[in-house]
Amino acid sequence: MLLPKGGVTWKSARARLPPTRAIWHFLTRTRFLLFVGLAGIVLLLWRGLSGTAGEMQRFYCWGPAKPPTAMTPNEQAEWNAHLHTPVIFNHHAPVEVNSSTIQRVDLNPITSSPKAVTNEERVLILTPLRDAAPYLEQHFDLLSALTYPHHLIDLAFLVGDSTDDTLAVLAKELERIQSRADSVPFRSALIVEKDFGVHLSQNVEDRHGFEAQGPRRKSMGRARNYLLSAALKPEHSWVYWRDVDIKDSPKKIIEDFIAHDRDILVPNIWFHRYKEVNGQMRDIEGRFDYNSWQESEKGLKLASKLDKDTVLAEGYKEYDTGRTYMAKMGDWRNNKDEEIELDGIGGVNILVKADVHRSGINFPCYPFENQAETEGFAKMAKRAGYGVWGLPNYIVWHIDTEEKPGNA
Repeated sequence: MLLPKGGVTWKSARARLPPTRAIWHFLTRTRFLLFVGLAGIVLLLWRGLSGTAGEMQRFYCWGPAKPPTAMTPNEQAEWNAHLHTPVIFNHHAPVEVNSSTIQRVDLNPITSSPKAVTNEERVLILTPLRDAAPYLEQHFDLLSALTYPHHLIDLAFLVGDSTDDTLAVLAKELERIQSRADSVPFRSALIVEKDFGVHLSQNVEDRHGFEAQGPRRKSMGRARNYLLSAALKPEHSWVYWRDVDIKDSPKKIIEDFIAHDRDILVPNIWFHRYKEVNGQMRDIEGRFDYNSWQESEKGLKLASKLDKDTVLAEGYKEYDTGRTYMAKMGDWRNNKDEEIELDGIGGVNILVKADVHRSGINFPCYPFENQAETEGFAKMAKRAGYGVWGLPNYIVWHIDTEEKPGNA
């Protein structure tokens, strides 16, 4: 095609353009509109597919198709797996608590077994005290002679309603023992002070008189419970109740008793009394503790007739129970490991598995089946299914006390 002589001009170009009506007709044709629509869709898809992975994550939902509140811990861990530090939940891993105001106690490892020394099981020795100053020096001499490892023994005392210098003498004796440089010092010692308003005399006639037994046993039960609640710690496996007026006992008494693996175990309690017979001094081996006994039908029948608030004091002619007393049985010359089952026990010397006390078995300061304190303790323990046992040939010697006439 030949161009105009003067070149391409606006007028010449305009003359060659199709008319406006033709252009409009072309743009409104169905094929053209369909082509434009398809081109637009392709363009949008291309822009979407060309986005970066980071842009895609803004629209992608990680994890299971459920709200976070309905997820299990492991599903939540999977939901956060794309993070830099994922947290994997483990049901078997311990939870560490770092707050100083929160303590964790695990009693599962605490056992009371015959292998107490090998397992380094802790023993708590408990002694209630009232006007006991004259007996404390001998008491600590006997404690010091115990062969159970002293670093596994904790001592605790309750001083209440004393009119003498029991507290001062106790502090002095503890200082004497605990300041030694050998193996005699114990792991720890605790003194608890609590008065209960008891004004009964400590002389033999008043202390062992029949009328004093009910109030006396109730107050002693309270004292034991206060001492127990203040001193028992989670790490203790055994509780050894030991009165202050013991005259003599075997040095291996803790090991000997633990070997029996009984819930509650007591020895026979006797005393030495020297009297002149035919010009010679003879040892009258007296039987002391009549609170360790086996129940009888006569005793059960008597208790059924008593008011529920009456404390049945054992060993007195006022209450003829017909029970079998361990004090009248046994001989220290025979097999010391012979066992008998008991229904009531005395409190001079008791070894208890700590879990018995932790289960709520304490010393009733009220009539429990018409018994209180240690006898009530034995009744309560047997009601709960624990075993109460005695060793009739294993003798612990008590100080000599002249009984009131009429006592058993």
